[in-house]
Amino acid sequence: MEQLLTTEIWGGKTIADLLTLEVLASITGNILAAFLILFAGFIIGGWVRRRLTSLGGKNAHLDITLFNFLGNVARYVVIAFSFLFVLNTFGVQTTSFVAVIGAAGLAIGLALQGTLSNVAAGVMIVFFRPIKIGDFVEVNGQMGTVQDITLNFIELASVANVQIIIPNSQVWGNTIVNYSSYDTRRAEWTFGVGYGANLKLAEDTIRNTIMADPRAKTEPEPFIQVNNLNASSVDFLVRVWCNSDDFFPFQADMKRKVKEALDDAGVEIPFPTRTIVNVNADH
Repeated sequence: MEQLLTTEIWGGKTIADLLTLEVLASITGNILAAFLILFAGFIIGGWVRRRLTSLGGKNAHLDITLFNFLGNVARYVVIAFSFLFVLNTFGVQTTSFVAVIGAAGLAIGLALQGTLSNVAAGVMIVFFRPIKIGDFVEVNGQMGTVQDITLNFIELASVANVQIIIPNSQVWGNTIVNYSSYDTRRAEWTFGVGYGANLKLAEDTIRNTIMADPRAKTEPEPFIQVNNLNASSVDFLVRVWCNSDDFFPFQADMKRKVKEALDDAGVEIPFPTRTIVNVNADH
């Protein structure tokens, strides 16, 4: 047999040489096929991700964060299948390989329970969208504008422009107050006047001052009524609707303008006073 393999049969080449060339050609072909499969997987995965991302950007009513997430997931799925095809090309049994990956994933999952809980909560936030980038929210006792939403955390910018990072598990598991969810909000004030004040004049002054501001909405109808009889003041409860973007400056501006208007109208605005009676013990 050994003599047969060393026998020259064509162009000075032996059977052993031809077998070696065949093996090399097969290995080279497999490597080239694997490279082409991986290259095609990355190209197709990137194309799928871009298509899904562009789909979310075409419609203002769709959340771009959700489509970015779906695009990345689709890309990784395509690449994962590409690797499985490559393993099949080299004759690797992918069934056992997938089982090993599953066992390793279980071990990693047990070791990273906290991190995975953030990822799971991040998926819920992305899919159900209780908050979006640009919303002004209060989460876990922190208030600010949403700057970024990832699968691990959300980033807020506080009113003082300080970065706040909150893990997603503390976002999804707590009450979320989203001040930007609706287009309009109801501003509310309490203005106190003296017991000797003309209540009709005070009410008209408050109403005219606030409703003269272009940010005040006439619908729904504003509410301006005496709400409480305090120890030293008669309190008006005032509720007026405005756009959500105008809420904070509108509420702050009206406090000063109403106070100045009541002063100009001669309506007394009481302040706490204390009377001290000095009783002479000798008399």
